Amino acid sequence: MEFLSFDHFIAIPVLIGFYYIGAVVCPVVMWRCLRWLARKYPLLGELQHQGQTAFWHLLPTAAKWRMVALFTVMFLFGELLWRLLFEFMIGYMQMHDALVY
Repeated sequence: MEFLSFDHFIAIPVLIGFYYIGAVVCPVVMWRCLRWLARKYPLLGELQHQGQTAFWHLLPTAAKWRMVALFTVMFLFGELLWRLLFEFMIGYMQMHDALVY
């Protein structure tokens, strides 16, 4: 019960938990929200579908592969940035613990 008297910080385990929530759960939740919005508002869903279909049919095959690769790289860089942000915060908390104790 050291954390109740603030003798021990719980920030690092909490940050690790939030990291996994953000890295795994948030992309899935955002994708499901997009699908929910498309079902709830049929006009929005139809516009998204028509725009996506028209755009995809205009692209040659090589450009389609580049778009998929670009999306994949952007997603991975987003995950990397998320990881670096939490590593910085965890490093700061560990530095604080080392200086205080």
